[in-house]
Amino acid sequence: MTKKIGYQGEAGANSHIACNLYDNNSSSIALKTFDEVFISLEKNEIDLAMIPIENTIAGRVSDIHRLMPTSNVNIIGELFLKINHCLMSLNESSLKDIKTVRSHEMALSQCRNSILDLGLNPVVSADTAGSAREVSELKDTSIAAIASPLAAEIYNLKILKEDMEDAGHNTTRFLILCKDKIIPENKGEKFITTLVFKVKNVPSALYKAMGGFATNGVNMLKLESYQVDGSFQSTQFYTDLEGHLESEAIKTAIDELEYYSEEIKILGVYPSARD
Repeated sequence: MTKKIGYQGEAGANSHIACNLYDNNSSSIALKTFDEVFISLEKNEIDLAMIPIENTIAGRVSDIHRLMPTSNVNIIGELFLKINHCLMSLNESSLKDIKTVRSHEMALSQCRNSILDLGLNPVVSADTAGSAREVSELKDTSIAAIASPLAAEIYNLKILKEDMEDAGHNTTRFLILCKDKIIPENKGEKFITTLVFKVKNVPSALYKAMGGFATNGVNMLKLESYQVDGSFQSTQFYTDLEGHLESEAIKTAIDELEYYSEEIKILGVYPSARD
């Protein structure tokens, strides 16, 4: 049976490209919002989800940090995609005709300097591929979109300028999610253990919580904080640890973390895709 991989956006989005790159034999399912992706996965309407979590230029995708801890899903892999943003419009358009450009806010942020250099007015839209579709439907030669080359092909648009991104290192990290909790065997590969935790509201709680990772030699690849339930008194931390959950170092570090945390949730243990 062909696997269904859900993603947020429309056909031609970078998430769509990531789905094809991960499993070219799968069926990519476009959904309007991240919430719909997570709900569809929890309801078994899709088998996997392809979710962008951070970009080397624009930073983290904030919605995911809200959804991951509260959803009944698990991370089973990661994928890095080099982003190629193109300026595109109708076939009869030329670069000198363009006055406004539409795209997702993350894409506009990644192409800020190029947009300024061209003197264009940026307009935030729901997503990159959706912007390309809108341009094809509006039939206005003064409006362009920033999207992928795949979107230009799907919506029959002409690429007016390639490499719109402001930096050559523009890369998005995606997480592959599934509903089942799958923890691979610790067989010597490079693994990442991702978890969220909320420290107790006492002095030096975070400092003490971090001590277990330091003394056990656990490398923290990422540590990010964000507010919980709209309260400035409640902070949750998202962290990627280098290593397998079942390794002695991480097990011991998490045991120590429990003394200073109100809640710990393991989000996934998965092979590292990093060089």
